[in-house]
Amino acid sequence: MNYSKTALRNIAVIGLLACFVIACDKDFATVESDIINTNNATNFETASNKYDVISYTKALPPIQTNNLPVNLLGIYDDPLYGKTTASFVTQLSTSFVEPDFGQNTVLDSVVITIPYFSTATGLDEDGNTEYELDSIFGDSSYKLSLYESNYFLRDFEPNSDINDPQIYYSNKTTSTGSISDAVLEGTLIRSINSFIPENKQIILTDTEGEITERQPPALRMVFKSGTPEQDAELEYWKEKIIDKSGEPEISNQSNLNDYFRGLYFKAEFDDDITNNFAILNLTSNDANVTLHYTRDNTLNNDEPIQSTFTFNFVANRVNFLSNDFTLSDGDPFLGDERLFLKGGEGSLAMIKLFDGENIDNDNNINSFELFKNDFVETDENGNFIRSKKLVNEANLVFYVDKDAVQSLVEPERIYIYDTKNNSPLIDYFFDSASTLDPINSRTAHLGRLEEVDNTANGGEVEYRYKIRITEHINNILVRDSSNVDLGLVVSGNINLESNAQDYDILNPEDDNDKLPVSSIITQRGTVLFGNNAMEEGKRLYLEIFFTEPNN
Repeated sequence: MNYSKTALRNIAVIGLLACFVIACDKDFATVESDIINTNNATNFETASNKYDVISYTKALPPIQTNNLPVNLLGIYDDPLYGKTTASFVTQLSTSFVEPDFGQNTVLDSVVITIPYFSTATGLDEDGNTEYELDSIFGDSSYKLSLYESNYFLRDFEPNSDINDPQIYYSNKTTSTGSISDAVLEGTLIRSINSFIPENKQIILTDTEGEITERQPPALRMVFKSGTPEQDAELEYWKEKIIDKSGEPEISNQSNLNDYFRGLYFKAEFDDDITNNFAILNLTSNDANVTLHYTRDNTLNNDEPIQSTFTFNFVANRVNFLSNDFTLSDGDPFLGDERLFLKGGEGSLAMIKLFDGENIDNDNNINSFELFKNDFVETDENGNFIRSKKLVNEANLVFYVDKDAVQSLVEPERIYIYDTKNNSPLIDYFFDSASTLDPINSRTAHLGRLEEVDNTANGGEVEYRYKIRITEHINNILVRDSSNVDLGLVVSGNINLESNAQDYDILNPEDDNDKLPVSSIITQRGTVLFGNNAMEEGKRLYLEIFFTEPNN
């Protein structure tokens, strides 16, 4: 009986091994990303080939900048690309309907708070938290003016048939016209001639000097009585809001939007070199305009009641970008020697893998057709039948042109996307994301800026980005996906592309022309070598590592 069990067990093992061998044989035709090499399989061998691509610069016209996830403010001075000035206008919102500020109301102060992105780094000798600002670039000053805007920010496009959302562009235009400075610059509320963001903790105290609250660094404007100028500023807020208690102007959000149309934060610079650029989160719970006031206690004759009324910035917001430079389009047929990438209303690079064409029915065999026929077998309609070679890895490697780049800080991340469908490549979703550390998120697909030290071989230190598009290539080969044109941009936060809306490019010739949001929120730029670079070792190629049968 024991002998029978042993025999049966041996037969089962042999059967499993046979199934495993058969399965492995079939897997070659169906599994397109298995990594096999000559060390672990004698019937296969690995190799790699480089394939030509066409890459060229595409200058951007005005871009959509309303309702961005973050907003930009200040001056960014790039030694190569020049200056960009960022200002924004925002509506005020409140959850209170028909607010009643009470009787004998006295407005004590008004505080505008917009937190900076910051990281706590420790404590000073007095026990105060020290911070490092994560979203400020540069440390010089500029003029910051705060106006009451007279421009009405619409929710919907008035000429659309289906209530399309209104789009506002970076050059102060809409689809129907322009926005004048005179309308944006209504009542001047405050002007700061030399504004510099501070990284200090904000400490709030009561009337007796006791600490009541500690807040992280923020753009903070406080309006309170004191000098005649300060009294006038506070009186503005009293007349604009407090005196309208019980009136229709602030009885609901719609009326408020028409009565108080928004705040315009305007950045200006003189002829001196100015570099102070901030990324602000106006949707933060701590971003608001708070009115502090006292009113009569109607329940008894005790001391007046201290109260607050708060507006936030979650309604319509529009960024305006002004560049003092121009960029030109490259060669879409032969490609460029250099690719110029600039965030905001700057430029991107277009990438055509192979020659950018799909298999067609004409008699001309192009490089894409040769590539596909070399890797897969298809039927008469071009549909996939089986793999001839397995793609293990596919990379685009972009070398930085150090001689052309003059910026002190290179962008850490660049982002590649499908320009036809305005979406990330499939490799983006296969990669692991880090919400806590966006700079190190999805680095297998979208490699960070890396240093390559060639000095040991007589070379020099180079900088490059490696973009892995393995699954995208497999989709083209095995799943009959289109060989779409790809876009390459500088990215301020890779994670934003996972569920971001499309942001329009003002291009009358192509309504589908869109731009990734992570490129809009950064002003950094770089220069990369393209497919026509003079030095072959730095030229852009598509390199594919593959496995094929060892016949």
